[in-house]
Amino acid sequence: MAGWLALALTLQAAPPDLPAARPCTARETADLTTPSDLPYRLTCRAELAGRDIRRRVLIEGQAASGAVLDCGGGEIRAPGRATTAAPTVAVWSRPENGGWSRPTDIAIRNCGVVGNVRVWGMGAGGSMRDLLASSRTAGHTLAAQAAAPTRVVLDRIRFQGAGTIPLYVGPGVTRVTVRRSRFFGRSTSVAIYLDAESAGALIQDNDFDIRTGREQIAVDGSGANRIVGNRLALGGRGGVFLYRNCGEDGVIRHQTPSYNQITDNVFTGAGWLRPRAVVIGSREGRRPYCGADRGYPFGSSAEDGDGATGNLAARNVVRR
Repeated sequence: MAGWLALALTLQAAPPDLPAARPCTARETADLTTPSDLPYRLTCRAELAGRDIRRRVLIEGQAASGAVLDCGGGEIRAPGRATTAAPTVAVWSRPENGGWSRPTDIAIRNCGVVGNVRVWGMGAGGSMRDLLASSRTAGHTLAAQAAAPTRVVLDRIRFQGAGTIPLYVGPGVTRVTVRRSRFFGRSTSVAIYLDAESAGALIQDNDFDIRTGREQIAVDGSGANRIVGNRLALGGRGGVFLYRNCGEDGVIRHQTPSYNQITDNVFTGAGWLRPRAVVIGSREGRRPYCGADRGYPFGSSAEDGDGATGNLAARNVVRR
């Protein structure tokens, strides 16, 4: 528990200012804003002053650290359908020299994003082999966090869901900030997903007015996050659910959904019989695949329960 508390205090500290990156050249800006079926690899600071992007944006590896994309109110819309493997905007780590090259200190501001944003370390692009193997080791949480992007700021983003999860924060990702943004459109799942071994996210002062198939925010084995001062229109669905998705895809979830703060949010349109605005420990092993990770003496392999401890839900307003 002492280690968890130290992690919570460290991750919930105010993030440092993002370092300056070199401005994009005129040629780079022209390439970024030229429609294409191929993703643009951003490694510089792009100030677009309202110009739209009609291609995917890929911010990948250590070489992209410090990259900034300020759309100035413009929109990112890639051709075709956004998917998990081909998101509208990807902030990804990549395998390199037997380890992982990860981007840090990324900022995306003042953009409309049609489709989805994916922030991902191990497992980026849909390959689960490395994530699965790492989860079979005792030090998986630290390994996943060391491999994943960290300090990513999403500010004043208009997330327009088109079926897939608008914002997915992958295994091991730390210190993602989502603020002053709006979620609308539709998602067959949730609006924001914080996956296993991720930690230290700040979700603050956002508007959720999106049709979802499930709850608005899923906290799946993710810890030390703050969900503060948001406005969520539930439409009879759930609000913020904390759980640990034991055994899915055979991946052992080591971390529990613990030491999260869900405070000062306003939930409207809650269900009359079961408002379910904030549910701590929403699964407790009640999934048919929980046994898919058995055989190891740690994490969800040893215990299927959610293990949610030390969470704070306070001063939230729930309206039906």
